[in-house]
Amino acid sequence: MKALMISRDASLHDEIAAQGAARMPVLRLLERRSGLRDAVERMLPEAPELVIVDASGIDADEADLLERLARQYPLAVLMLLTRGQQQDVLIRAMRAGMREVLQLPLVHKAFHEAMDRVDIQAGVTQMRDGKVLAFISCKGGSGATFLSTNFSYALASLAGCKVLLIDLHGQFGDATLYVSDQKPAMTLSDICAQIARMDGAFLASCLVHVTPNFGVLAAADDPAHKVDMQPEHMDRILAVARQHYDYIVLDVGRQIDALSLRALDNADAIYPVLQLALPDIRDGRRLLDIFRSLGYPGERLRLIVNRYEKGGRLRLADLEQALGAEVVHTVPNDYIAATDSVNQGIPLLQLSRTSVLARSLAELVELVTARRVTESRGLFDRLFSRSEA
Repeated sequence: MKALMISRDASLHDEIAAQGAARMPVLRLLERRSGLRDAVERMLPEAPELVIVDASGIDADEADLLERLARQYPLAVLMLLTRGQQQDVLIRAMRAGMREVLQLPLVHKAFHEAMDRVDIQAGVTQMRDGKVLAFISCKGGSGATFLSTNFSYALASLAGCKVLLIDLHGQFGDATLYVSDQKPAMTLSDICAQIARMDGAFLASCLVHVTPNFGVLAAADDPAHKVDMQPEHMDRILAVARQHYDYIVLDVGRQIDALSLRALDNADAIYPVLQLALPDIRDGRRLLDIFRSLGYPGERLRLIVNRYEKGGRLRLADLEQALGAEVVHTVPNDYIAATDSVNQGIPLLQLSRTSVLARSLAELVELVTARRVTESRGLFDRLFSRSEA
C-alpha cells in the first residue's frame, strides 16, 4: 500500500516507515509533506491509497484544508494522528471523511490494528501461502548457515519475495550475524514464551529486519530457555508465518530434537548441505536414513554440495550413488568472498556481486522460484547490471 505522510516530525515519519516496512503487504511512504498547505499545493503524481496526517503539526488556519485534501485524493483512506484534544481539527477531519484516528505517541499495536482495517477496506488481502524451506548440515562446518542466510537475502533482493529466516540452532545460533550488525530484541524462545500473542504483527516486531522484505528470527540466546520451547509452538509460528511471507527459510543446524523435527515435518523442501568429502558423505547417508525412516518422501530431499571444485577424486556421481539421492545444486568454492561476507556481517550479494558465489545464489533462487532467466530481464541481468551501475 502506498501512502502520503503529512508531518513536520521526521522521527515520526521514520517510525511509521519502519512499522510499515514490517507489514505484509508492505506500507510504503511515497512522500512526506511538512503541512496541509504544502500537501494540497504539491499533489503527488501518483495518487496514494492512504494519507496519514499528523494533527499536532496543523496550524489553526490550516484545518479547513482537510476537506480540500480529501477531494484531491478521493480514493485514499485518511488517518489522523493527534495529541490531546484538538476539537476543531477532529470536527473538520470527520467532515472530510477521516476513518482512523490514533493518539500520539504512536502505539504500534494500535497502528497495526488500524492498518489491518485499512487493508480490509481497500480490498487488500494479507493472507499468503508461504513455502517452508529447511537447510540442514550433514556435518559440522558444511556451510549451511552461510547458505541459508545468504540465500534468504538473495531470494528477497533478486526475486522480490517476502522472506523470513528462522534460526533453529539449539545453542550458539548466530545466523543474524551473517547478514546484520543489529542486536536481536527478541528471540525464538521469547516468542514461544508469549505464543498466545502470535500473529503477523507480533512476529514482525520480533525480527531483525535486514531489508524491508527480509527479516531474521534469532535463535534462543540462552540454552536454558530451550526447555520452554515446545513442538506445538513451532506449528503455530509456521502457520502464521505462511500467511505473511512468501518463503520461510529454516536454519536447522545439525542437531535433530523435538523442536527441529516438528519444523522439518512442516517443511515443503529439505536441503541437506554437505561437502564432497568422505566424512560428509558418511554423515549425509546417516541423515538421509533418518529422514527416510520418518517417512519423508524422496522428492522433498534436495542435496546441495557446498565448496564444490571440479576435478577431484570424488565425483558428484559417486556422492549420488552413495546417498541414493540427486544433487540439485552445487556451490563453488570461493573462500575469500565467503569469509569477507561472514567477517563483516554483510550479505554476499552486497559485498561481492560479481563473484561466482553471487551467481550461484542467483541460480539457486531461480531453481527454487522456477523463474526463468529470460523473464523480467532475468535474475542474472538484475544482479550484474546493478554491479556495473
